[in-house]
Amino acid sequence: QVQLVESGGGLVQPGGSLRLSCAASGSIFSINAMGWYRQAPGKEREVVATITSGGTTDYADSVKGRFTISRDNAKNTVYLQMNSLKPEDTVVYYCNCNANGRSWFKGMDYWGKGTLVTVSS
Repeated sequence: QVQLVESGGGLVQPGGSLRLSCAASGSIFSINAMGWYRQAPGKEREVVATITSGGTTDYADSVKGRFTISRDNAKNTVYLQMNSLKPEDTVVYYCNCNANGRSWFKGMDYWGKGTLVTVSS
């Protein structure tokens, strides 16, 4: 089993910055893609940013140019640097990874518990 622990959420003013971290631990043999998602109350969970094991990234249009996803494979950790934060970025952010894939198995998806980001004056 794989566990994900998120940190770095909190309260910031509009235009401010936060850096989210997510460390994976447990029975990890390999990690494929990792990503950050967010979900507002009553809304569907949406992708914010993803990164492959090789470092290829993808971003939601709403965060392009403001957020940067990165990973440290040696630490099984993924980061989300969030700059120029807006009130509409206020939501719970969730870490995700796909781990332990094999040639005959697609791997399993694992989720963190979520960390709240609040952007307000």
